[in-house]
Amino acid sequence: MVEEKKNVALNDGADEQMLGTGGPDDKLAEHRDEVKFIKGGDHQNGDAKIDIGNVNGGKPTFTGMSKEELMKYANDPFWVRLRWIFFVGFWSIWVGMLVGAILIIVGAPKCSAPQPLAWYKQGPHAKFADLNNAKTEDLQLAKKIHATGAIYELPAALTYDVKNPEVEEKIKEVVANYKSSDIKVILDLTPNVVTKNSKLFKEAQADKNKRSAFVWKSDLTSAPTNWLKVKGSTSAWDQVDGSYVLSQFDGFYDLKMNSSLVREEFGGVLKHLVELGVQGIRLNNTKYFVLYENLEDENIPSSNNLNAVFGEYDFVLHDKTTFHTGLGDVLYDYLSVVKNVSADAFLTVSRDVEQPEKYQLSQSGGALGIDVPLYGGFVEALSKNSPQSLRETLNTTLSQAGNGTWLQWDFGKVYLSSNQDHSSMAYVLSLLPGVPVVPVDSDEYLNVTEVTYNHIEHLRKSASYMHGEFKLYKKDPLLVYSRQRIKSGNPGYFVIFNPSDQIQSALIEDSKDLPEKMTVSILSENYNSIDINNNSSLVVHPVGSKVTLKDVTVAPHSTIILTYVPV
Repeated sequence: MVEEKKNVALNDGADEQMLGTGGPDDKLAEHRDEVKFIKGGDHQNGDAKIDIGNVNGGKPTFTGMSKEELMKYANDPFWVRLRWIFFVGFWSIWVGMLVGAILIIVGAPKCSAPQPLAWYKQGPHAKFADLNNAKTEDLQLAKKIHATGAIYELPAALTYDVKNPEVEEKIKEVVANYKSSDIKVILDLTPNVVTKNSKLFKEAQADKNKRSAFVWKSDLTSAPTNWLKVKGSTSAWDQVDGSYVLSQFDGFYDLKMNSSLVREEFGGVLKHLVELGVQGIRLNNTKYFVLYENLEDENIPSSNNLNAVFGEYDFVLHDKTTFHTGLGDVLYDYLSVVKNVSADAFLTVSRDVEQPEKYQLSQSGGALGIDVPLYGGFVEALSKNSPQSLRETLNTTLSQAGNGTWLQWDFGKVYLSSNQDHSSMAYVLSLLPGVPVVPVDSDEYLNVTEVTYNHIEHLRKSASYMHGEFKLYKKDPLLVYSRQRIKSGNPGYFVIFNPSDQIQSALIEDSKDLPEKMTVSILSENYNSIDINNNSSLVVHPVGSKVTLKDVTVAPHSTIILTYVPV
């Protein structure tokens, strides 16, 4: 085959005229390629090969392998095996990742819903009188307020006699009465005193080694201190067989509540009661618990109570006989006894703790040694329309009790005139952090309908109440607060209580975290019966209507509850 080669120079001079000289574009002209036309054997048919080379001696551009070259390896055993390895490996890894993702989704721990509050925090609790007066009808009385607990008081003289067949049978009877419902029995006990006929006292009389359970002083010619009986004017020291024994309450002798003898005895009482079915214990007189024998006279304050009389109990301070150091630790020991028998049971107090710091554990960073304490004068302030800001009073109460502490709200301390709406107080107290305690003979029980307590139960079981944030807003003289949980599907509750005799606007300056529109959800019972003729500025919004805070006016001695979508 004869091959003819022609060298055709692409540079024919025209590019020089177009590109000019001396500029950066001249570099383009330097890239000159050599094109070779190679005629094939059958050149008459126009067959030819074109070979483009680099005139400047640069390296040829890599063009990869030709089809013919690749086909040499198509059936090569090594490459066939390698391709299969890569193929199987890829899909194995892919399937493994898919299976792994499914296992992670199925086996990963679920985000469990928040646990509901303990039953004794859900409330309310219906409070009855003496255990000996318990009746089967009490169940229906407790159901009116949708109670979770029914409180009875065990007489002080019977505290250490719970294993007595008659006492035990009565307790079983009361527990059985509530078996058909979700209501638990709660007992009020007085553990710090016993009568002279008690087992502990008789043993102490017979055996001097058992007297460590009491404050028992022998070989004295006069009373050890100037202590007086509680709310009395006579000495707190009773003479027994030539000795002086502390007796701060008429007819009873004080026990040292941290004595090993008393711990064992009262611990047995608590354990037996929980085993009988009692799920809640409230202790009386905890401020008077004697923990050590600090036999010093009570001090007379520099400025006495003007109503106190010299020689009477209120005339002196009682720092020697009340709120002894270590009270929180002792109470926690008894709480542990209860919890060890039943994790659902609780132990608390039945009266105002007055000084919450005294109930704190010595090594817990401020935690209390009891559940749900009763503290503060907020309920009384709410009833009296105190000149002090209700917001400040409530904020002080909650902070002193310990932020996050669930309190008892004693509805028995609510005192309103006959023309005031008791349901408004029930609403505003029931949505505070705490549990309502409602005596069945109180106005808050007798003058509030079951419909209102139905609403209260619904609100208290909502996630916004049980797990939501509590926030107070400044709007004197109103008491305004919200309960909300920032989560889809949980509406917030905005509560406004007007304690005054005048119509009040609900407009709040600090409302950036609130939406513009809210929905009227609940009005206190007598809200719509306000005489509009005498209250022309009152705008009554029907339940279910959309409102803005600037348009809301609150009737005197009334409560309005709004719902909203949290911002």
